[in-house]
Amino acid sequence: MPTITVEGPPIKVEQKRELVKKLTDVAVKVYKIEHITVLIRENSSENVGINGQLLLDRKRE
Repeated sequence: MPTITVEGPPIKVEQKRELVKKLTDVAVKVYKIEHITVLIRENSSENVGINGQLLLDRKRE
């Protein structure tokens, strides 16, 4: 069974529903099977570093 993993900032439940639906629809068309798993991993800005700096701190600048 194909698994799609998405990592990004936290989003609202309605946005997750839309994301899961759209990703699943595309994967079903490509794989031609009905069993697709989508995992959403949310990362808060305090847990993401870019170029040696936390994203949380970059937003403040």
